Amino acid sequence: MQFPRMFRLRQKFPRPRVEDVPGTVHLQLHKLHLERFLRPGQEVAITAGSRGIAHIDQILRAVVDHLKSLGAKPFLVPAMGSHGGGTAQGQLQVLATYGITPERMGCPIRATMETVVLCQTPEGIPVHFDRYAYEADHVVVVGRVKPHTDFVGEIESGLMKMMLIGLGKHEGAKVYHRAIQDYSFGQILRSVAHRVMQSVSILAGVAIVENPYDETALIEALLPQQFEEREKQLLRLAREWMPRLPFARADVLIVDQIGKNISGSGMDTNVVGRKLLWHQAAEDEWPKIKRIWIRSLTPQTHGNAAGIGGAEFISRRVLEQIDLRVTKINCLTGGGPVGAMLPVWFDTEREILQAALSTVGLVPPCQAKVMWIRNTLEVAEVECSEVYWEEAQRREDLEVLSEPSPLGWDEHGNLENRFGPVDEAPRLGLLPELTHKTH
Repeated sequence: MQFPRMFRLRQKFPRPRVEDVPGTVHLQLHKLHLERFLRPGQEVAITAGSRGIAHIDQILRAVVDHLKSLGAKPFLVPAMGSHGGGTAQGQLQVLATYGITPERMGCPIRATMETVVLCQTPEGIPVHFDRYAYEADHVVVVGRVKPHTDFVGEIESGLMKMMLIGLGKHEGAKVYHRAIQDYSFGQILRSVAHRVMQSVSILAGVAIVENPYDETALIEALLPQQFEEREKQLLRLAREWMPRLPFARADVLIVDQIGKNISGSGMDTNVVGRKLLWHQAAEDEWPKIKRIWIRSLTPQTHGNAAGIGGAEFISRRVLEQIDLRVTKINCLTGGGPVGAMLPVWFDTEREILQAALSTVGLVPPCQAKVMWIRNTLEVAEVECSEVYWEEAQRREDLEVLSEPSPLGWDEHGNLENRFGPVDEAPRLGLLPELTHKTH
């Protein structure tokens, strides 16, 4: 098979950016005058999630320092639903990956999977809440506002969702995702979040919005009564600043790495155009990509390959990196078993590309539309097949960085990397298990 030649381009996105992250956090919190609600010596729980948010260690440390300056006793709680294998130790390991440790944060981290049921919503949904956060005098919610990978609404991922899924821990995440079978995400979000704010002292929130280059674009501190309306506005900003692929259609998208630090679905469905349906874009959804091939898991995902079922092909190394138990827990908790299903794989990546290109229609493989990215957070630079060459040269928002050249292959029949190493995650052994059963 004759493969297409590839060239690299750089996209030109808007780039709002916070230059002084800790200073901005302090300034924003200072504007809220939290001393009105705090007494010296009171304990404040601060949420720490599992997403790979830019500068999250600096942001959390600044929140800790500000609360200390007011005489409070802050501590962090992992707020990540069922991530980390649904265990307290696993969630501490996830945080350590981001440099979030007691030593670096200057405060304790209290991890438990135990929850308190605060009440029931009018729909009959029990409201779960992290026990340590419940026992604190106040809670500060820290989270990134962005479009959700599965749900559409005025409010999606952000502070409101953190009070449900994050602080609801494994048990809360399970019941809320089950409730989605009967009620809309927006109804559950508002109903549960309102009950949380009535039952627990939510002191403040720190909302983060990122730019298309995976950088901190905005940090805003909010009082709890401001969460709902301000999140709607911040979500519109987040949509405007989201990274996008440079072209609306592709036969094959090659993704070097997926993981929970990249997106809740491993790869952001808003970027690859598969938010509403599995394995294809909805009628009014873009881009439209026929086949997705995933080459690796990130080290920070700790074997959690949730969302892998959204691709058609995976490299052999992914089978060696996946922790099937952790992946199943996360996908079943989220009510999406398809996300844990294994795509087609081959021993060599040459075979994978041949198979992918043979399933995209009548287009000759050498003329196929192929895009290649490192992950869905980093799409400023993209490798593109030669069929895009003329359009790329015409567009002012694209800068061509290289001439078209053939794909390179190593002695094992695998792609020579164009975005740096992809095989950094530890080998956890699913492939030997499958091989043993096969033989």
